[in-house]
Amino acid sequence: MYSHMMVGSNDIDRSKKFYDALFGAVGGKPAMQDDKGRLIYMHNGGLFLVTKPIDGQPATHANGGTIGFAMESPEQANAWHQAGVENGGTAIEDAPGVREGGFANLYLAYLRDPDGNKLCAMHRMAG
Repeated sequence: MYSHMMVGSNDIDRSKKFYDALFGAVGGKPAMQDDKGRLIYMHNGGLFLVTKPIDGQPATHANGGTIGFAMESPEQANAWHQAGVENGGTAIEDAPGVREGGFANLYLAYLRDPDGNKLCAMHRMAG
């Protein structure tokens, strides 16, 4: 059902620095930029885009929304989180770590990007 995710940004250059580092920490490539200035990231079959809002209004983040990224290991989630914090993101929620849930134990790490979008790195723990 999922095809892609796009978030708005008020500063594409700042977003490129942040997301290039974030995706680079997990083996992704820097953004391609289209003729409209949108950033396009392709990794592990997913498509993630960053754009200035087409209506000309300021970009805002979704209240209650979270964008989740699948991680191969807790170490990869930690590298992702560290890259985000070092490149303009803000650590939020509890520190990265295991959360026990009804379906499985999950390793989670949360950030807000420079425009306030809530991001989560998630690794499903074995067993």
